[in-house]
Amino acid sequence: MRCAPCRPGFGDVILAAMRKFNTEGPVVATDHYCIPPLERVNLDEILALIDDKRYFVLHAPRQTGKTSVLLALRDRLNSGGGSRCVYVNVEGAQTAREDVGRAMRAILGSLASRARLLGDDFLDAVWPDVLAASGPEGALGEVLVRWSQADPRPLVLLIDEIDALIGDTLIAVLRQLRAGYDQRPGSFPRSVVLCGVRDVRDYRIRSRAENAAIAGGSAFNVRAESMRLGDFTETEVRALLAQHTRDTGQAFTPAALETVWRQTQGQPWLVNALCRRACFDVEAGRDRSRAIAGDDVLDAQEHLILSRQIHLDQLADKLREDRVRRVVEPLLAGASEDESSIRDIEYVRDLGLIAFDDPPRIANPIYAEVVPRELTAAVQAKLIQDVAWYVDASGGLDVDKLLAAFQGFFREHSEHWLGRFDYAEAGPQLILQAFLQRVVNGGGRIEREYGLGRGRTDLLILWPGGGGAASAAGRFVIECKVLRRGLGQTVRRGLQQTAGYMERCAARNGHLVVFDRREGRSWDEKIFRRDESEGGRAITVWGM
Repeated sequence: MRCAPCRPGFGDVILAAMRKFNTEGPVVATDHYCIPPLERVNLDEILALIDDKRYFVLHAPRQTGKTSVLLALRDRLNSGGGSRCVYVNVEGAQTAREDVGRAMRAILGSLASRARLLGDDFLDAVWPDVLAASGPEGALGEVLVRWSQADPRPLVLLIDEIDALIGDTLIAVLRQLRAGYDQRPGSFPRSVVLCGVRDVRDYRIRSRAENAAIAGGSAFNVRAESMRLGDFTETEVRALLAQHTRDTGQAFTPAALETVWRQTQGQPWLVNALCRRACFDVEAGRDRSRAIAGDDVLDAQEHLILSRQIHLDQLADKLREDRVRRVVEPLLAGASEDESSIRDIEYVRDLGLIAFDDPPRIANPIYAEVVPRELTAAVQAKLIQDVAWYVDASGGLDVDKLLAAFQGFFREHSEHWLGRFDYAEAGPQLILQAFLQRVVNGGGRIEREYGLGRGRTDLLILWPGGGGAASAAGRFVIECKVLRRGLGQTVRRGLQQTAGYMERCAARNGHLVVFDRREGRSWDEKIFRRDESEGGRAITVWGM
C-alpha cells in the first residue's frame, strides 16, 4: 500500500484536499498522509520468514503503526495469488477474560468474518460444529487444519492484539498454534505472525486451570524471530509533513520541522496529533497562506497534554504500575542507580515510555512533560496562581521571588505531599515542578531533562517577557540535586553542572536547588540562599 500520489486534475485535487494527519486506527492512503507501511519494516526479512514457513512476532508500542503494517502485508501477499493471507484482530475476545469457551467463540467468529471479506466463506459452515466437538482447547487448531486442507494455496495468518488475551485464554491460543506447527503448510498455516505491544517471549501468563505462571516463550516456543516496529526517522517525519505541503501549499517553517522532530522523536501518533492540531483543528492553521511555525507546534503540544488525549492518558495510567515506577522514579530523581530489573526495563521500553538508550531516558520531550505533570496533578490543582507577584514591571519573570516563595511552600507543605506520592524518591523534584508549572502556565513553559546516572534534574523555564523566550534574558536554568552526603561537594558539583547547562541553553540566569534529605537536619539548617559563580556565570544556590 502506497500513499496516493499528487497528480494534476480536478478529481485529484479534491482527493488530496481530503487527506489529513491520522490519529485513529490504521492509515488509509486516500484519507491520510502516510509513510507506506511496508517501507517502515524490513520487508525482505519478513517475506523470507514466510517463505521459510516460520512463525514470528511483530511488536511495538501502541499507536505506532502495527496494524497498518499487517494490513499492507496481507494485501501484498494476496496480490500475488500464490498464497492466501488473512488478518484477524482478537481484541474482541478480551471481555471474555479467562472464559476460554466464550473467548474462542469470539476469535473463531472474527476469523470467519475476516476470511469472508476476502471471498472465503469456508469457515462459516465449519467453526460452530468444530467448537462443539473439539471444545475451546482444541477448536482453533482443528479449524486451522481443515481450513488449510481446503485450498492448495498455503495459508498465512496474521493475529493482531494477541496481548489483549489473558490467562488461560491466551495459553489456549498459543498452545494450539504450537501443537499444529509440525503439520504446516499442507494441514496448518504456512506462517503465523503474532502482533502486540510486547514480545510473546516476555509474557508471564497466570493459568488458573494449572495454578501456575506459564512463560509465553514455553507456550509458543516455535517463535523464530521477534521484530520491533520503530518510530519514524527524522527523514520520514519530514516526508510526512511534506505531503501536507504538496497537497495544500501550506509550508512548515524550519523551526516547525525541527520542533516536531525534537518534541516527538518520531513517535508516529505524536507526530500526527501535533500536525493535525496545528494544521486542521485550529482556525489560524487552516489558513493555507500562512506557514506553520514552531510556536504553533508547541501550542498544539500543550493542548494535547491539557486535554488528556487518550494516547497520553493511557501512557500516564501505566505510571501506577510498580514495574514502571521502579524504572521511571530513578529517572525523575536523577539517581545514580536503581532497583529495576532488566525485565522491568524491557517492559517499559515495550510500552514506548523510555528509549532504547543506555542508561535509560524518557523516550521524548512530550512524554517527559506528561510524566511529572500527571504525577503532580493533585498538587497543581491546589496551588493558587497569582501572576502579579512573580512578574516584574517590564513583564519579565522574577525567578528569585519565585524560588523564595517555593522555599516557604516546601518548608510548610513538603512532608504532607511527600507522604502522598507513590514516587516518593523523586518527590522533592516533583513538588518543585508542580509549583513552577502552576505558575509558568500563566505565560511561559518548562523544558525538562532527566535520566538515570545524571545525578540531577535539569529544568529550563522559557518566558516571553524580559527580552523574549528565545533570548538569554528569557531563559532560566534551574538545576535540582539531592543532598545525601557533604554539602560542599554537592554544591561544587552542582555549580559545574548548572554552568554547563546554562552554556548549552544560552541562558544568563542560573539557579541550583539543593534538597537536603539527610536525617536529623532541622529546617533552619536546610534553608539558605547564597550567590555563587562558576566559569564566570552567576548562579544562585537555594537550600531546601
